[in-house]
Amino acid sequence: MPKALPVIDVSTPVCCAPVAAGPMSDDDALQVAVRLKALADPVRVKIMSLLFSSAAGEEVGADLAAVLGLSESTVSHHLTQLRKAGFVASDRRGMSVFHRPSHDAVGALCAVLDPTCCRP
Repeated sequence: MPKALPVIDVSTPVCCAPVAAGPMSDDDALQVAVRLKALADPVRVKIMSLLFSSAAGEEVGADLAAVLGLSESTVSHHLTQLRKAGFVASDRRGMSVFHRPSHDAVGALCAVLDPTCCRP
């Protein structure tokens, strides 16, 4: 069984010096690793892709399981992991839950991995 990473607060985007800036502290490395671990699953990458590609920032609802061809419980598990890492925000409206990507969290992770990545 894989070793679980410690539970840390990931409610805000990762904020540390870029990995290329020099050796990272253990805490900063853990902050980055936990977020990368959340994305280290093909289903989660597909979910993020679907959320980012939804029309004009439109939130994605219950049809996510059907689009992915997976059970609702499996998709719920993956969304929970993405929410815990701060990559997805979800809102309940009545019996439905709508999901959207956290652009700030993903952008912050990109900036830590490669500070020149998203600059024009």
